Amino acid sequence: MSMSYGVLSTYPPTQCGLASFSRALVAAISSPANRVGVVRVMDPGESPAPVDHTWVRGTPRGAESAAAALNSYDVAVIQHEYGIFPGHDGDEILPLVRALRVPTIVVLHTVLVTPSEHQREILEELARNSSVLVTMTETARQRLLAHYEVDAGQVQVIPHGAEPSPLVDAAPAPEVAGRGPVVLTWGLLGEGKGIEWAIDAMATLSDLDPRPEYWVVGQTHPKVKAVRGEVYREMLVEHTGAGWDGMVVFEDRYIDKAELHRIVQQADIVLLPYDSREQVTSGVLIEAVTAGKPVVSTRFPHAVELLSSGAGLLVDRQDPAGIAAALRRIMTEPGLARSMAREANRIAPDLLWPAVADRYRQVAGAIRQPAAALASA
Repeated sequence: MSMSYGVLSTYPPTQCGLASFSRALVAAISSPANRVGVVRVMDPGESPAPVDHTWVRGTPRGAESAAAALNSYDVAVIQHEYGIFPGHDGDEILPLVRALRVPTIVVLHTVLVTPSEHQREILEELARNSSVLVTMTETARQRLLAHYEVDAGQVQVIPHGAEPSPLVDAAPAPEVAGRGPVVLTWGLLGEGKGIEWAIDAMATLSDLDPRPEYWVVGQTHPKVKAVRGEVYREMLVEHTGAGWDGMVVFEDRYIDKAELHRIVQQADIVLLPYDSREQVTSGVLIEAVTAGKPVVSTRFPHAVELLSSGAGLLVDRQDPAGIAAALRRIMTEPGLARSMAREANRIAPDLLWPAVADRYRQVAGAIRQPAAALASA
């Protein structure tokens, strides 16, 4: 079925997880039969992008004009985080959804267990004015149904999505002469990533021969940098201190997709030491699993759900001893890394963008058909 989609979101060159997600979703859904346009949300002064419409925060009647742009498509797809839209808790999204005249999918990137009353009202009104709510994990779906007034039949679980790696292999990373196992954390840096606990964990692994390396790859999040500068990164570098002899390596620069694939493939273990107890979606976690890498992660909800079948080990938050013990197990227990990589590759196909895009197309087709029948009646 030929169909057009209008996607409302932040979008590159904005640097944030939501923008990267939306670019990947647009690319995955687009085809000769499916036209996909972008309505981009951005701050004044941000670099322009070749999109169909731009909603600049603070622009008078910005929500109304964005809604008019979305109404030119068969289906609207709204990426929702409280912080990306104008207004208190992003509440200027509400006049937009009220003005939509096409079937609407709202993708929930955050589902809070203890929202403020205003945050709850926003989400519940989004639900009343949309056709489908998408969560990316079953955990998020259960939270949504337990803590918000929404129709259970309206909620669909569709995974985050990851690009197929050209080098996916169930075997451990290739050995490099003289180098120990590589532990990798990547993504935009900011407080709450838990890197300090990982650094403390690495200090207790210096007895291994060869000694492991910990790579921390990625820039500081632009919004964090604008408010706090490089305070967190500088604290981490100072925390590393002297005498580490290259065990911890910081890569502070933009990494494009091709280079990121190469870096991930060089890693032996991916480490997610996040502080959050709330995180129900992690693109880095999905990408690590689909790359066939053993994962060590703190027990945030998405990790608990995705790693439960054996693709990773879970540890407590802010627990360097637990992180070190899990890393040591993978590095020293015969066959463990290989079995975890095999399990990661077993569950990966349903998490890749081609499969995820098919799910979005199915949902869009299902909600468009009743709307088309009503319009022709």
